[in-house]
Amino acid sequence: MSFITDYLRLNDPNFLITVVLIMFSPTYWNLVARSEYRSHWVTHLFRSARVGCSVLAVSIMLLGLHRDWWFKQTLYSQPKVSAIQSPVLGYAVIAIGALLVLSSFWALGWYGTFLGDYFGMLMDEPVTSFPFNLVSDPMYVGTTMNFAGVALLEGSLAGLVLAALVGLCYKVALLFEGPFTEEIYRKRDADKRKVY
Repeated sequence: MSFITDYLRLNDPNFLITVVLIMFSPTYWNLVARSEYRSHWVTHLFRSARVGCSVLAVSIMLLGLHRDWWFKQTLYSQPKVSAIQSPVLGYAVIAIGALLVLSSFWALGWYGTFLGDYFGMLMDEPVTSFPFNLVSDPMYVGTTMNFAGVALLEGSLAGLVLAALVGLCYKVALLFEGPFTEEIYRKRDADKRKVY
């Protein structure tokens, strides 16, 4: 237990702010997207589903940048652990994570990545090509890997704990996103059958 308390300062303000931002981000985009799906308030506000979705996308990216900045501040303010510092492993994990994130963005496109289906912009069929043929949620897995890779580069136990929290928050978000998104497409398919 002494090892953990020596290398992980839970009362560090940077650490605490990063924890809040990590938990807030998926909560924010899920609440906004669900309320948009039910009431179309974002579409009405911006007079366009595409513009509304793009505004949400930019806000998600800005929140992500803010979270990432605080994550880096946490890495600088926490003790280093030489036993877990590994540049080779860190860069390898980051490279795989970046590949998953960028290739899933490429496969989904702008609106597919940023919850366009909640705005009524539905894909014709599920994406099953790379990287979705490897993992079902490559954007989330890749992002989690990026956090872990940076933590390994810096030799930060706090960074690894925060990376695990990122992964956990995404798993929890998927408990809500997965069934809700499936229901959107189920409803679309049922409506199509009614027309024919």
